[in-house]
Amino acid sequence: MNYLLDANVFMAANNLHYGLDFCPAFWDWLIDCNQAGQVFSIDKVKDEIEAGDDELAEWTRARDEPFFLKPGADIFPAMGQVTNWVNDNDYTPDAKNTFFQVADYWLIAHALTGDFVVVTHERPADTPNKVKIPNVCVGVGLKVMTPFEMLRHERARFILERSA
Repeated sequence: MNYLLDANVFMAANNLHYGLDFCPAFWDWLIDCNQAGQVFSIDKVKDEIEAGDDELAEWTRARDEPFFLKPGADIFPAMGQVTNWVNDNDYTPDAKNTFFQVADYWLIAHALTGDFVVVTHERPADTPNKVKIPNVCVGVGLKVMTPFEMLRHERARFILERSA
């Protein structure tokens, strides 16, 4: 499987479970999987992360394509598909407007274009006030999973080195 990661995957990893300062193996795993053509994100996610002024923003600045993919012309039909799905559902005008201005919209369109599994911490919710990534993914026929599901599926292992 090939994966496309939402911004909250990077932010939660750094702030909670896999901080750059104490779990470098997670970040090395992401880089290795990217080099193997398996794990990616998009330039709009990179922009969101780089808006911060922290170690994660520095880590992100050190990555470019092919880690953070840029859209090609083939993304526009996928964007139309995502737009139609959102507009055909019962979201408020504010929820739609917000969604169409954030990286989530582009992330899902990229996933459709490249046949990726979307990885996010967002949970599905039937609320008219917020367009949620998992709801849209299911609506347009994409697989979505949490980072922990991805790590288990890929059998990632972060093993503590033992000193002799």
